[in-house]
Amino acid sequence: MPQIDYYFFTISPWAYLGGDRLERIAEAHGAEIAYKPVNPGAVFKAHGGLPLDQRPQARQDYRLQELARTQKKTGLPLTIHPAHFPTNPAPASYAIIAADKAGGGDLGQLVRNILAACWAEERDIAQDDVIADCLEAAGFDRGLATSGMLAGAETFERYTEEAVQRGVFGSPYYLVDSGQHFWGQDRLDDLEMHLSGKI
Repeated sequence: MPQIDYYFFTISPWAYLGGDRLERIAEAHGAEIAYKPVNPGAVFKAHGGLPLDQRPQARQDYRLQELARTQKKTGLPLTIHPAHFPTNPAPASYAIIAADKAGGGDLGQLVRNILAACWAEERDIAQDDVIADCLEAAGFDRGLATSGMLAGAETFERYTEEAVQRGVFGSPYYLVDSGQHFWGQDRLDDLEMHLSGKI
């Protein structure tokens, strides 16, 4: 069974715009997904990336055009300038990690709920009540928003260090156990072709 390590930032619009395509691709090819939220700042720092507000204006302007085009292609609702971006990605990341450990719900749905809360619903995903709502909607215990903080923090740091060591430099990032790397939701077609043995 192929393994896909899915590294992502819980505040990434590009991860949000991937929708549920990763899950559908994995299901079609019998692949298993390991959801691994990571720290954007540490990933950028390790591999020469810059936080959005430190990028040249031309790159910031291009990003806005790309977001608008991608939103139209996917049909997903998107607020290009959400009310709570940037925000602290760590609490939502801890909750995802805690939910993964606890089981009992749909982890892919939880990740999508959190991303949508930021990019479609203009909610602050650093707030416990928002995270709890996302957990509950994906079939998990609302209490995981706070009960898994310590273990979640330790695993979040480990995932981030692991991502840096493996060459992850952005979000979303899909790393297959074949050794192939795919960066960005716009490379999901390539990921699917790889799992099909075509590339």
